[in-house]
Amino acid sequence: MLWEAVSRGAAADTGAPGDRVLSAVQSLAVLYCQSWPYDDPAGRLAARLGIAPPDATYSGIGGTTPHVLVQRAATAIAAGELDVSLVVGGEALATVRQAKQAGERLPWSHRDPEKKPFPFEAPFHPAEVAHGVFQAWLTFAVFDIARRAHEGADAASYRRSMGEMLASMSAVAEVNPYAWFPTRRTAAELIDPTPSNRMVGYPYTKTMVAIMDVDMAAALVVASHEAAESLGVPVERRVYLRGWGEDKDPVYVAEHDPLWASPAMRRASSAALAMAGSDIDDIGHLDLYSCFTSALNLACDALGLRGDDARGLTVTGGLPFAGGPGSGYLLHSTATMVDCLRQDPGSLGLVSGVGMHMTKHAFDIYSTDPPSAGVLTDPTRSGADAANLPHRSICDSYTGLATVATYTVVHDRAGEPEWGLAICDLPSGERSYARVEDPELLRAAEESEWVGAQVQLKASPDGVNRIA
Repeated sequence: MLWEAVSRGAAADTGAPGDRVLSAVQSLAVLYCQSWPYDDPAGRLAARLGIAPPDATYSGIGGTTPHVLVQRAATAIAAGELDVSLVVGGEALATVRQAKQAGERLPWSHRDPEKKPFPFEAPFHPAEVAHGVFQAWLTFAVFDIARRAHEGADAASYRRSMGEMLASMSAVAEVNPYAWFPTRRTAAELIDPTPSNRMVGYPYTKTMVAIMDVDMAAALVVASHEAAESLGVPVERRVYLRGWGEDKDPVYVAEHDPLWASPAMRRASSAALAMAGSDIDDIGHLDLYSCFTSALNLACDALGLRGDDARGLTVTGGLPFAGGPGSGYLLHSTATMVDCLRQDPGSLGLVSGVGMHMTKHAFDIYSTDPPSAGVLTDPTRSGADAANLPHRSICDSYTGLATVATYTVVHDRAGEPEWGLAICDLPSGERSYARVEDPELLRAAEESEWVGAQVQLKASPDGVNRIA
């Protein structure tokens, strides 16, 4: 079992006797698993480890969930309510896919007899359902297009910058022994559509998007300084959480205002840096959440970084190359950052996470140096209430003139343009989704800048607004 292997590995990695560390665990948090519906994930893992922690929980979903679990443990430790926590996550989605393709049934154990729904945190918006706004490679693409237009960049140069940023990350994955795709790629290899690298959702090709069908797992031991002392964890193995921040942007894509930036990323990163008593120039190592380049670009903007920052944007290689197991990438980036900081004592490392469709944001800062007195303030900071965030209202059905705020073009499995999605500003200040189906318009959308264009929308009885 991957969970058991990484749990024992994390305990041994502390430098203290592994069995002793595991027996001290008071809180076991298991990240939601998409590969298999276990009946009692945390309980089953505890039994395999031979421990009986008073607190054993199973999480929800999202790219920031590992941060939430670590932050929850850190908050309890700071309050004197907890000494040792184990946070575990893993997926075997590659094995699941292979079995499905072969028509085989996996002989895995302890299946939940009750079929539970996928734990989405918010209901689907009716307008997004009508217009097919589901896939992350579609929703994240519209943020990149909006940012490109805001910067006044031409499509070719912007895509080239995306490719160069990802190419540098693939070079990190090349030397990561745990990377799913440890292959260095050039910018051209990443951004140029080919039969083996089809366009998925403009401007993203297949190799530019996160790879989730992986067999990967990771675990973190979170402990108080006193517990580390009593367990015999060597000083040189300890890495301290120095600061954290989390915040939210609006839930639905068209609600975001602006579409080309993330106010929540700025707030969350500022909170983490303030808690750590540092600024971005003090950070020695970075791992920014990299499901798509829009997540990277908006994080760089929030932090005041360039995409070609000399420190690099990842220590793992990123989600398209190192791999992102379901909701668990942040466990892997944090574990890798721990190793990185041990090799560079005294430096600061920042890791970030993004959840849902650019909605949830989290930043953590770590160092081998413990925090000085008075720096770890506001340990209970939580994200903003989404209902109170500045946002644009969504108009489900609209006929009339509108202005394109951003867009993308969806391609079929052969790489051919299939349909397009536009998010349009209405004269009322509201926004509407619109579908593009005309082949000439789809071609034009990829050959010229559509943001700012005036278009005619026509509402249909099926709930879809179409661009004529």
